[in-house]
Amino acid sequence: MRARKTSKTKIMMKWINNLLTGLLMVLLLTVASAVVITKISGGEPQFFGYQLKTVLSGSMEPGIQTGSIIAVDLDVDATKLQVGDVITFRETEEMLITHRITEVVTSGDTILFRTKGDNNNAEDMNPVLSENVVAQYSGFTIPYVGYFVNFAQSKNGALLLLIPGFLLLIHSVVTLWRVFAQIELPQKKQATVVGEESGNRSS
Repeated sequence: MRARKTSKTKIMMKWINNLLTGLLMVLLLTVASAVVITKISGGEPQFFGYQLKTVLSGSMEPGIQTGSIIAVDLDVDATKLQVGDVITFRETEEMLITHRITEVVTSGDTILFRTKGDNNNAEDMNPVLSENVVAQYSGFTIPYVGYFVNFAQSKNGALLLLIPGFLLLIHSVVTLWRVFAQIELPQKKQATVVGEESGNRSS
C-alpha cells in the first residue's frame, strides 16, 4: 500500500515538474518574442495587421483600464467612422490619444470628429481632423500588460529576458539536486544493509 502511494507521489511530482518547466519555457519565449518584435518594429509590435498600443491614462475606463494594451486597426477609412467608434488620433507630434467619437462634423471635403474619453466629464477641447486619425480601436484589450510593453520599448527592455531565464535556471538547479538526492538515497540504503549483514556474520 505504501509502495503505491510512493509511486503515485513520484508520478505527481514528475507531472508538476514537467508543467513548471513548460510554463517557464513558454514565458521565456513569449518575453523574448515581445522584446525582439518591439525592437525590430522600432515601437509598438504588430500582429496580423493590428498594432498593439499602450494606454497609460484612465480616460477610457472602465472599458480600457490604465496600463492596458489595445489592438488597433491601422487601415482605417475616416469617411466610414461614426459616432460611438473609438479612434486613436494624434493630438501633437509626440502624443497619441484614444477616445470615443461623439460627433462627426462634415464641411465640404473636410471631416472633423468631436471626441471624449468615457471617463471624462467633458468632450475634448479640440476637434480631430480626419488626417490626424491614426487607427481605430478593434475592441481587443488586455489589462496591465501595457506596463510590460512600455518597459520592453525602453533601452533596458532586454533585461526582461533575465527574469524567466533566471527562474528557469533556479528550476533546473532544484531539479538536478532532486535527481542526485534520489541517486544517493538507494546507495546509502545499500551501504546500510551491507553493514548490517557484516555485523550479523561477525556476531
